[in-house]
Amino acid sequence: MSRLWPIAAVALALAGCSGAYQPTAAPPATAHAPVASPSQPPPAATMAANTPARYDGYGDMRFGMDEAAFGQAWGGELKGAPGQDSSCFHKTPKWAKQSAEVAFMFEGGRFVRYDVGTAKDTAPGGGKVGMSEVQIRTLYGARVEAQPHKYVDGAKYLRIAAPQGDGVLVFETDAQGTMTRWHVGVPPQVDYVEGCS
Repeated sequence: MSRLWPIAAVALALAGCSGAYQPTAAPPATAHAPVASPSQPPPAATMAANTPARYDGYGDMRFGMDEAAFGQAWGGELKGAPGQDSSCFHKTPKWAKQSAEVAFMFEGGRFVRYDVGTAKDTAPGGGKVGMSEVQIRTLYGARVEAQPHKYVDGAKYLRIAAPQGDGVLVFETDAQGTMTRWHVGVPPQVDYVEGCS
């Protein structure tokens, strides 16, 4: 009997190690988990998690960064430089075929806004180029403020302030209410209708 005791103990220990860990309670929520609120429904929060677009910047680039810090955070080649008579200019990624795809605005040497004109990128909160005004209003709720377009009859700017912070998202529609482009930035640059022009 005394010789069987060590064998039984080893067998029990091995059996305990071979099973998968089964938690008895759900893990606690982390600070990164999206929190639903009436002004930002869960689908928008879920969709926004898969995009580099943010209300306070783009990927690792944050509004207020100088050109050197922005370039280091970007980690790739960028095209664009300030003109002789203006402190406002755009930089675009080397891979962008045209600045209408994505452009980063700098003014006074600081990153202040980015513009997107393609459906490849998703805006903070889930909006995209090609969506209807109804879809945008469903995603962003009462935070949407509509303003008439400066140049196109029947078109609009849909301005959406960030739930927190100074960032603002602006969608631009055509006369039929379809999103044609969007940009995110901080005031006053987010409201420049012509960009740096």
